[in-house]
Amino acid sequence: MAQKFSNGRWVQDGFLDNRTPGRVAGRITFAAIGPVEFLLRGDFTGEINGRLITFRNPAFMDDDVAGHVLGDMENPQTGDVSLMSFDPHPHLPPHPYLEWFSDRQNHYRIELAAGAASIASADEERALEAEIRAIVERLSVLPAAPTKSRTDSDWV
Repeated sequence: MAQKFSNGRWVQDGFLDNRTPGRVAGRITFAAIGPVEFLLRGDFTGEINGRLITFRNPAFMDDDVAGHVLGDMENPQTGDVSLMSFDPHPHLPPHPYLEWFSDRQNHYRIELAAGAASIASADEERALEAEIRAIVERLSVLPAAPTKSRTDSDWV
């Protein structure tokens, strides 16, 4: 089942960098759990391919339900990009869409309102460079996360 982060309202802000082909690295701040670092395999599509994007959600809400729903989310997030674009569907208005599968095969999807994200300016790129490099260094040395199998059970 996909986690939609309550239609995006539990996503506060963040940045994701695809300037290195085949890699998306960054950080997203969520309600209740705070900042989560990302290191995903894959690339953005469309006009953001190969770019650094930043976002701030004007509809952000931090509520009690967020902690119950997001509490089991892997932190940090490692896995594979599914679709990350500012124009994900030909029949919908363009909007930021971030979808990925964690190494444990959990499916995540964030949709934000049009205008909530942008391609980073040169100044923003420089300001985030050291932080992105540190995230990549930290997460690159992590052992591979165990994957779920069909025999895994949530029952204790």
